[in-house]
Amino acid sequence: MKVEQLFTGCLAEMAYYISDNGEAVVIDPLRETDPYIRMAEADNAKIKYVFLTHFHADFVSGHVDLAKKTGATIVFGPNAEANFDFHQGKDNEDFKVGNITLRLLHTPGHTMESSSYLLIDEKGNTPYIFSGDALFIGDVGRPDLAVKSGSITQNDLAGFLFDSLRNKIMPLPDDIIVYPNHGAGSACGKNMSSETFDTLGNQKKTNYALRADMTKEEFIKEVTTGLKTPPQYFPNNVRMNKGINKEIDKILYKGTTPIDAASFKELSEQKDILVVDTRSKEDFTEDGTIPGAWFIGVDGSFAPWVGALITDINQKIIFIAENGREQEIVTRFSRVGYDNVQGYLIGGIPNWIDHGFETEKIGSISAIEFNKRLKEGTMDAAVDVRKESEYLSEHVIGVDNFPLDFIHQNFAEIDPNKHYFLHCASGYRSLVAASIFKANGVDQVTDVRGGFEDIKETDAPLTEYVCPTTLL
Repeated sequence: MKVEQLFTGCLAEMAYYISDNGEAVVIDPLRETDPYIRMAEADNAKIKYVFLTHFHADFVSGHVDLAKKTGATIVFGPNAEANFDFHQGKDNEDFKVGNITLRLLHTPGHTMESSSYLLIDEKGNTPYIFSGDALFIGDVGRPDLAVKSGSITQNDLAGFLFDSLRNKIMPLPDDIIVYPNHGAGSACGKNMSSETFDTLGNQKKTNYALRADMTKEEFIKEVTTGLKTPPQYFPNNVRMNKGINKEIDKILYKGTTPIDAASFKELSEQKDILVVDTRSKEDFTEDGTIPGAWFIGVDGSFAPWVGALITDINQKIIFIAENGREQEIVTRFSRVGYDNVQGYLIGGIPNWIDHGFETEKIGSISAIEFNKRLKEGTMDAAVDVRKESEYLSEHVIGVDNFPLDFIHQNFAEIDPNKHYFLHCASGYRSLVAASIFKANGVDQVTDVRGGFEDIKETDAPLTEYVCPTTLL
């Protein structure tokens, strides 16, 4: 028996590959199919089932493509409705895979079809539970994503989740390993651990939601308090996961079309096309970029920021990339449903410059210089683009909060005639924000290199808690 957890840091997502005696299954696969097919080929195994714990909101799954390529059966839990053929599993239904069994446990609460999969080995032992978004390490799935107007409320879902945990998961042996679908950084929970698995026994001791003496009313209050608005792309991804989407191979073929500099320039000037610069912070800052391009570096939390910031899921996109990473970037766009990528700039920015085309740069200053100007009062508008929770925990006195997450909703507050000095925690998000400021007509924008982490090393005045302000 082989059980492999496949962690994707950008999405804080865990898929699973399980094989035994010539048969294999994949649980919660990402959009791309080749990695799973290659794993099965290496084991001389046939992928028999593709199990889904629920209809995911934070990424587009490749279950339809994977089933088409391998002949596997797609399995969802009770209450699932989709536009493709699948097996709707029943609570406690068993699925044989080689000499082992995967038992579907219906665990509604995060969504109504949410299910966990209990692995039973050939000796009848239960070493693993694949809990999807029902139970995370240190947290549980948020109960507000599947709310339906006029029927199911988030309190209803929270109540279902309480029952699922108490009746289906907590009675399992304390030494069983909990394998969830997400970890720290995912928006599918509130406060997940950075650990990607744990024993159920330890979770009973440390996870607030599994406290033995917790009442249902207390649980509902706990899991529904402090929920932030989910990213805007979540409903689109749910819709896509219920449908049949463009095949991943066709997306990759189109998206990796090389575009010469002259053609790229012509495309970049079209209003319906967005240019995304995916290079490193250093290359973006030092070499400059194409006028109007957004910086979303591939080595940061690329896919979630694409989903949060590009409001049209059908947006036409062309991109700038480090040589050799083009397919990776198109893949990562597709993981959150951005399938309309048209191609990339041949030779990158050096080729653009060789053709004599204009570039623009985001100015930057050090944390020391930022602190100096702050004390002298020579900055027009200093802005912290971190999340509100980060800002409230500690920030620079005199600096306002303008979270990157809500940049489009709040952009009317920005005065294009001011000079903005932006910082985040370490410099990634502030560059993203600065590039969007530039693309939207704010000519004077400067990034603070190293962000709040470096600012804290100066003697800049800090506060540990104030009410949020919007005095921009």
